[in-house]
Amino acid sequence: MKEKTTKNSLELINAIQIYFDAIHYCDVQKLNAIFHEKSSLFDVDKGNVFVESITSFSKDVAGRISPASKNQKPEYEILMIDMLSSSCATVKIRIRAHENIFVDHLGFVNGENGWQIVSKIWHLEQIINK
Repeated sequence: MKEKTTKNSLELINAIQIYFDAIHYCDVQKLNAIFHEKSSLFDVDKGNVFVESITSFSKDVAGRISPASKNQKPEYEILMIDMLSSSCATVKIRIRAHENIFVDHLGFVNGENGWQIVSKIWHLEQIINK
């Protein structure tokens, strides 16, 4: 069982890295591969719940200037991985995109397409003033 758990953990970490790369490079192909097609993204702004589909988020990311194109070094970290089972996990990460630092909770499932994000809750933690 430990070998399978280790393999699952490494595959999950690789999936998290795909997410980091997708955001840093604004790579919609990677983004659509790592998010399940039915996934949803959530935020609360001034008391209002904002819900977005992956299709909408992908279009938004496609229109952005990537941090990589501005020579920003990747800045991200995994804060927590909670393995709910061998096929379900919750991951908490921190990532910088330009002057914005976000904290995300990502819900992952390990299905027929490997580890994919099925839900994202994010929070703008800090805006870095230049």
